Amino acid sequence: MKGGVLPCLTPLMENYGPSTYGDRIAEVYDELYGHMADVSGVVDLLAELADKGRALELGVGTGRVALPLAAAGVTVEGVDASEAMVARLREKPGGADIPVSLGNFADVAVEGTFRLIYIPFTTFFALTSQEEQIRCLRNVAAHLDDHGWFVMDAWVPDPTRYRNQQAVSVTQVAADHVVLDATLHDPVTQTIRSSHVVMTDAGLRLYPVFARYAWPAELDAMALASGLVLVDRFGGYDRRPFDASSPRHVSVYRLRSAST
Repeated sequence: MKGGVLPCLTPLMENYGPSTYGDRIAEVYDELYGHMADVSGVVDLLAELADKGRALELGVGTGRVALPLAAAGVTVEGVDASEAMVARLREKPGGADIPVSLGNFADVAVEGTFRLIYIPFTTFFALTSQEEQIRCLRNVAAHLDDHGWFVMDAWVPDPTRYRNQQAVSVTQVAADHVVLDATLHDPVTQTIRSSHVVMTDAGLRLYPVFARYAWPAELDAMALASGLVLVDRFGGYDRRPFDASSPRHVSVYRLRSAST
């Protein structure tokens, strides 16, 4: 290093693509996040909406939802851009039985229609532009059957968590590891560029995240323009009311033509 300048630093997220997050984090994803969501309530709501029809998960990942949903009797398929995440799914009991299409889930590159299409864990925000998000919603509408449902859950944006459009937070502290999140926020493009920083005795690993958030009202407008209409919005999968204090939402849409 000369003159205090680090060599070979690339611009922020220059090489970030649809599979980057999954490819980088697949090896530790379940260990880091598997404990953070009780999926029993998720499965209860989704299984009810699927009503024994076909279900499609966008961003199926390691199967945290798809596997228990399939165990509940729902025929589940998935789409994911990351071969590494799908490989972790395949290693689990029942994982080899879930058909997965590899590719950007904005394109919903699958055959036929579904009674239920769903995106859990704010994965919709992994689509990094409004254009890509609208493309996804249009493809969802094209793959829903006449009585189908589209469900997404997401966090409600909170710009106050950033100071000078940046934030560093500690998410886990254990005897053998510490996990930090370092984030830069762009309120103009509604994007966040983040890195999960995992520190252990063996060293330090970085897991990049690039996301484009949207407010609930914006999601509804994009959905409406794509042929979908909001039917319900809950504060959680247990169907608690959604209100101004809710940090997350579970939003249920259906085809606009089916609601008229």
